[in-house]
Amino acid sequence: MTERLAKFIANSGAASRRGAENLILSGAVSVNGVIINTPVFFVNDGDRVCINGKEIKQNEEIKLYKFHKPLNTMTTTYDPQNRKTIYDVLGDKYKNLKYVGRLDYKTTGLLLLTNNGELARQLSLPKNHIKRTYIATVKSIDDKKLDKARHGVEIDGIKYKPMKIEIVEKNKLRVTVEEGKKNEVRIVLKYVGAPVLGLHRVSYGDILLGDLEVGKISLIDGKTLDLISNKLLSSK
Repeated sequence: MTERLAKFIANSGAASRRGAENLILSGAVSVNGVIINTPVFFVNDGDRVCINGKEIKQNEEIKLYKFHKPLNTMTTTYDPQNRKTIYDVLGDKYKNLKYVGRLDYKTTGLLLLTNNGELARQLSLPKNHIKRTYIATVKSIDDKKLDKARHGVEIDGIKYKPMKIEIVEKNKLRVTVEEGKKNEVRIVLKYVGAPVLGLHRVSYGDILLGDLEVGKISLIDGKTLDLISNKLLSSK
């Protein structure tokens, strides 16, 4: 199989697609002993790809997991303020998994992780229109004001696309978005007069959090993974 060098590196889990391109441009990547300094380079099965002299290999099997992120954990590998990270909860067995997007420190619920860099990237891209659904506990609800968010708003020069918002019960909203901008739900709901007190993600595309316990991780079944992978990776 022939594929771009940057994609090969990303799929190995060694770097993101952009990070792989930067490594190539810096002269850190070699193929069969020859330094490659252009991202426009293709590798084949059997080629030996190294980063700074260390050989990397493709993950033989793509794996995708769902994780129930606890409150007060950072979605990062390292926090300079020494706050607990998701990897502190997950443990060493899962330390090489890449997270898909982020949930902020105070947001709980469904977080996807994978051993495949390209799958993580495709699951995060706004152009793929993958819906994320949250349950937001808010300070107050004014349905007419929520219509602003339902039609899309611009805040501090940033445009936020329309959100699907349903009132679940008193002070609780079900909010569905597609873009995944940083703190999107919190920013928009505050803007329309419904400051968020608690935020919990319950679904990401077709994957549901379900009854997965807080702090637990579960492997996505092969059939579901195949459907996702075929849709997102087949033409990449």
